Amino acid sequence: MLKEFRDFAARGNVIDLAIGVIIGAAFGKIVGSLVDDVVMPPIGLLLGRVDFKDFFVALNGATYASLAEAKAAGAPTLNYGVFVNTVIQFLIVAFVVFLLVKQINRLKTQPAPPTEDARDCPFCISRISRKATRCPFCTAELRAAV
Repeated sequence: MLKEFRDFAARGNVIDLAIGVIIGAAFGKIVGSLVDDVVMPPIGLLLGRVDFKDFFVALNGATYASLAEAKAAGAPTLNYGVFVNTVIQFLIVAFVVFLLVKQINRLKTQPAPPTEDARDCPFCISRISRKATRCPFCTAELRAAV
Protein backbone atom coordinates (compact mmCIF):
# COMPACT_ATOMS: atom_id res chain seq x y z
CA MET A 1 0.00 0.00 0.00
CA LEU A 2 2.89 2.36 0.77
CA LYS A 3 4.32 1.76 -2.72
CA GLU A 4 0.93 2.56 -4.30
CA PHE A 5 0.69 5.79 -2.32
CA ARG A 6 4.25 6.77 -3.31
CA ASP A 7 3.44 6.10 -6.98
CA PHE A 8 0.24 8.14 -6.68
CA ALA A 9 1.98 11.07 -4.96
CA ALA A 10 4.88 11.03 -7.42
CA ARG A 11 2.63 11.39 -10.46
CA GLY A 12 3.00 14.69 -12.23
CA ASN A 13 -0.62 15.74 -11.74
CA VAL A 14 -0.46 15.50 -7.95
CA ILE A 15 2.77 17.48 -7.78
CA ASP A 16 1.38 20.09 -10.19
CA LEU A 17 -1.73 20.38 -8.02
CA ALA A 18 0.36 20.83 -4.87
CA ILE A 19 2.42 23.55 -6.54
CA GLY A 20 -0.80 25.22 -7.73
CA VAL A 21 -2.24 25.22 -4.22
CA ILE A 22 0.93 26.73 -2.74
CA ILE A 23 1.13 29.43 -5.41
CA GLY A 24 -2.62 30.05 -5.03
CA ALA A 25 -2.23 30.60 -1.29
CA ALA A 26 0.60 33.07 -1.88
CA PHE A 27 -1.45 34.79 -4.60
CA GLY A 28 -4.36 35.06 -2.14
CA LYS A 29 -2.13 36.94 0.28
CA ILE A 30 -0.99 39.29 -2.48
CA VAL A 31 -4.59 40.00 -3.50
CA GLY A 32 -5.57 40.48 0.14
CA SER A 33 -2.83 43.06 0.54
CA LEU A 34 -3.81 44.71 -2.76
CA VAL A 35 -7.41 45.09 -1.60
CA ASP A 36 -6.65 46.07 2.01
CA ASP A 37 -3.66 48.34 1.37
CA VAL A 38 -4.14 49.75 -2.15
CA VAL A 39 -7.78 49.56 -3.31
CA MET A 40 -9.81 50.17 -0.16
CA PRO A 41 -7.92 53.20 1.30
CA PRO A 42 -8.73 55.50 -1.66
CA ILE A 43 -12.34 54.29 -1.65
CA GLY A 44 -12.50 54.92 2.11
CA LEU A 45 -11.01 58.39 1.57
CA LEU A 46 -13.64 59.19 -1.06
CA LEU A 47 -16.36 58.10 1.37
CA GLY A 48 -15.15 60.41 4.11
CA ARG A 49 -12.09 58.76 5.65
CA VAL A 50 -13.77 55.52 6.63
CA ASP A 51 -12.17 52.12 7.01
CA PHE A 52 -14.33 49.35 5.63
CA LYS A 53 -13.02 47.00 8.30
CA ASP A 54 -14.80 49.17 10.85
CA PHE A 55 -18.21 48.75 9.20
CA PHE A 56 -20.06 46.47 11.58
CA VAL A 57 -23.20 46.16 13.62
CA ALA A 58 -22.97 45.19 17.28
CA LEU A 59 -25.70 42.64 17.85
CA ASN A 60 -25.94 43.41 21.58
CA GLY A 61 -27.18 46.96 20.84
CA ALA A 62 -24.15 48.74 22.32
CA THR A 63 -22.09 51.31 20.43
CA TYR A 64 -18.36 50.81 19.80
CA ALA A 65 -15.87 53.08 18.05
CA SER A 66 -14.21 50.25 16.13
CA LEU A 67 -14.50 46.58 15.42
CA ALA A 68 -11.41 45.92 17.54
CA GLU A 69 -13.06 47.66 20.49
CA ALA A 70 -16.24 45.61 20.04
CA LYS A 71 -14.27 42.37 19.86
CA ALA A 72 -12.25 43.35 22.94
CA ALA A 73 -15.54 43.85 24.79
CA GLY A 74 -16.67 40.40 23.61
CA ALA A 75 -19.67 41.80 21.76
CA PRO A 76 -21.22 39.71 18.98
CA THR A 77 -20.83 41.62 15.71
CA LEU A 78 -22.03 41.44 12.14
CA ASN A 79 -18.91 42.45 10.16
CA TYR A 80 -20.27 43.59 6.80
CA GLY A 81 -17.22 45.77 6.07
CA VAL A 82 -14.91 42.76 6.24
CA PHE A 83 -17.39 40.98 3.97
CA VAL A 84 -17.15 43.81 1.40
CA ASN A 85 -13.34 43.49 1.43
CA THR A 86 -13.62 39.73 0.93
CA VAL A 87 -16.04 40.12 -1.99
CA ILE A 88 -13.66 42.58 -3.67
CA GLN A 89 -10.78 40.14 -3.14
CA PHE A 90 -12.84 37.37 -4.73
CA LEU A 91 -13.72 39.53 -7.74
CA ILE A 92 -10.06 40.41 -8.29
CA VAL A 93 -8.99 36.74 -8.06
CA ALA A 94 -11.84 35.65 -10.36
CA PHE A 95 -10.88 38.31 -12.92
CA VAL A 96 -7.20 37.31 -12.86
CA VAL A 97 -8.11 33.62 -13.25
CA PHE A 98 -10.41 34.56 -16.15
CA LEU A 99 -7.56 36.43 -17.87
CA LEU A 100 -5.17 33.54 -17.24
CA VAL A 101 -7.55 30.91 -18.67
CA LYS A 102 -8.33 33.16 -21.63
CA GLN A 103 -4.61 33.47 -22.45
CA ILE A 104 -4.00 29.74 -22.03
CA ASN A 105 -6.91 28.95 -24.35
CA ARG A 106 -5.55 31.41 -26.90
CA LEU A 107 -2.16 29.68 -26.88
CA LYS A 108 -3.61 26.19 -27.42
CA THR A 109 -3.26 24.92 -30.95
CA GLN A 110 -6.46 24.82 -32.92
CA PRO A 111 -7.44 21.49 -34.50
CA ALA A 112 -6.47 21.16 -38.12
CA PRO A 113 -9.30 21.64 -40.59
CA PRO A 114 -10.59 18.40 -42.09
CA THR A 115 -8.75 17.35 -45.21
CA GLU A 116 -10.38 16.49 -48.50
CA ASP A 117 -9.09 12.93 -48.05
CA ALA A 118 -11.47 12.32 -45.13
CA ARG A 119 -15.15 11.53 -44.67
CA ASP A 120 -17.52 10.94 -41.78
CA CYS A 121 -18.32 7.42 -40.67
CA PRO A 122 -22.11 7.04 -41.16
CA PHE A 123 -22.38 5.11 -37.87
CA CYS A 124 -20.29 7.05 -35.34
CA ILE A 125 -19.71 10.32 -37.26
CA SER A 126 -15.93 10.15 -36.68
CA ARG A 127 -13.57 11.52 -39.33
CA ILE A 128 -11.94 8.65 -41.23
CA SER A 129 -9.95 8.22 -44.42
CA ARG A 130 -11.90 8.04 -47.66
CA LYS A 131 -10.05 4.81 -48.44
CA ALA A 132 -11.14 3.06 -45.22
CA THR A 133 -13.34 -0.01 -45.50
CA ARG A 134 -13.73 -0.35 -41.72
CA CYS A 135 -14.11 2.49 -39.19
CA PRO A 136 -11.20 2.49 -36.71
CA PHE A 137 -13.45 4.02 -34.02
CA CYS A 138 -16.63 1.93 -34.10
CA THR A 139 -15.28 -0.94 -36.27
CA ALA A 140 -18.29 -0.80 -38.59
CA GLU A 141 -17.81 -2.17 -42.09
CA LEU A 142 -18.04 0.56 -44.67
CA ARG A 143 -18.69 0.53 -48.38
CA ALA A 144 -15.67 1.60 -50.36
CA ALA A 145 -15.78 5.27 -51.26
CA VAL A 146 -16.64 6.06 -54.83
